[in-house]
Amino acid sequence: MKSAKFLIAFAVASAAATAAFAAEPVMTVETAKGKVLAGENGMTLYTFKKDTKGVSNCYDQCAKNWPPLKAASDAKADGAYSIIDRKDGTKQWAKDGMPLYFWVKDTKKGDITGDGVGGNWELAKP
Repeated sequence: MKSAKFLIAFAVASAAATAAFAAEPVMTVETAKGKVLAGENGMTLYTFKKDTKGVSNCYDQCAKNWPPLKAASDAKADGAYSIIDRKDGTKQWAKDGMPLYFWVKDTKKGDITGDGVGGNWELAKP
């Protein structure tokens, strides 16, 4: 009986670990402009009109103002979410091929102050 309980507990723990590993790298938060994508920290994510699918064009000062949503080296793409290689050697999450970024002037969950900045930044939508 003990071994059966152990096997059930192991199976449940394994399923939970697998689910956590394959989870989307983002969440959805409510803002003044409706639901948007946000990082695990709850901060709004954006896309950059000068990027192309699978390619980030935001480096140096741009990346200081618009930090990329970094992906761990062992992260796995899932569904609409992919991982791109940045020219600085890091990895970044993308949705539908478009790299995702934070905006340094957003200070709390639901802030969307980066929407429309310079005519190049848009809210990332679910």
